[in-house]
Amino acid sequence: QVLLVESGGGLVQAGDSLRLSCAASGGTFSSYAMGWFRQAPGKEREFVAAISRIAGFTNYADSVKGRFTISKDNAKNTVYLQMNSLKPEDTAVYYCAADWTAALVRPSTPGEYDYWGQGTQVTVSS
Repeated sequence: QVLLVESGGGLVQAGDSLRLSCAASGGTFSSYAMGWFRQAPGKEREFVAAISRIAGFTNYADSVKGRFTISKDNAKNTVYLQMNSLKPEDTAVYYCAADWTAALVRPSTPGEYDYWGQGTQVTVSS
């Protein structure tokens, strides 16, 4: 069983930056690909970014490409999401997720993930 705890959300203005963190415990962190998803009120959960369990291969949603960066520190059992140039449409609850999968896979659908955090709210004002 893997426990994921997100942190770093908050209220910011458009154009600001935030860094989300997701600390993992209870498993071998390097065995998991990690992903970030978000869910705005009244909308389905959507993919944001993913990183492979080794080698740091990444995958991004088109809406965040060039603004967000996902990274993974296996020594600290933590995955990060650096969010720059934030927009009001980035407002959502952000979730991290873990998928026990092959080495270079970066899953982009919620159903592929095995474990989920509780989420952290990000609000971007205009």
